[in-house]
Amino acid sequence: MSDDLLVEVRGSVMWLTIHRPERRNAINAAVLSGIRQALEDAGRNRQLRAIVLTGAGENAFCSGADLREPSFRFDYAQPYQWLADLLRAARRCVTPIIARVNGACLAGGMGLLAMCDMAVASRAAVFGLPEVKVGVFPAQVLSVLQHQLPRRVLTEMCITGATIDAEQALAYGLVNHLADGDLDAKLDWLLGRLLDKSPSAIRRALYTMKQIEALPFEASIAFTESQIGLAALTEDCREGLSAFIEKRQPNWTGQ
Repeated sequence: MSDDLLVEVRGSVMWLTIHRPERRNAINAAVLSGIRQALEDAGRNRQLRAIVLTGAGENAFCSGADLREPSFRFDYAQPYQWLADLLRAARRCVTPIIARVNGACLAGGMGLLAMCDMAVASRAAVFGLPEVKVGVFPAQVLSVLQHQLPRRVLTEMCITGATIDAEQALAYGLVNHLADGDLDAKLDWLLGRLLDKSPSAIRRALYTMKQIEALPFEASIAFTESQIGLAALTEDCREGLSAFIEKRQPNWTGQ
């Protein structure tokens, strides 16, 4: 890991904090590779129930690529690049990832937001795709963002560089909840709603949702009918049904 990315485990939640406040938490290769490694590590740790991704300070979640570094120059002999690899890793991740958007979320930061499963934002947060202002466009970001914003809104943001505020982001479905005051209180409320649920069911749900997103109906329904059959074989399913019948709280094993 790098000093630019802080990794902390708080109970059953892994916190990933981009720690570059002097650069408005702009991302570089070390940050991207660090987040990707953390997601892969979390997937192997059954004790972790959720991942929170945020930025240091109160001004920025992530302002995108650090333009003082060679962000858009790649090793062209290497077909897989830093941001794309991170987005692939997030796609494979079945531990819920929650974005804690504490300020400006711009450019590549929008990609980090979009790769998360849920998001809580400050009402002071702003969202935008300003790449066109420096002669590029949000190519990789579009792969994860295109299904989360209305097409005409996304087009306007992409080709004008215009920003939207937190209320608009909520209305468009880009974030789940806005914090009226204490952002962490709202985040804890959301975490509380998932940490008492079946770990195996959550993993299966995220896996299934990500697999069927681009499938036509017949392929989707065939896949999902097999998945519900597999879910019924888990210890958590047996425990959940027993707890319901016995009118008690379930004791999840995550198996």
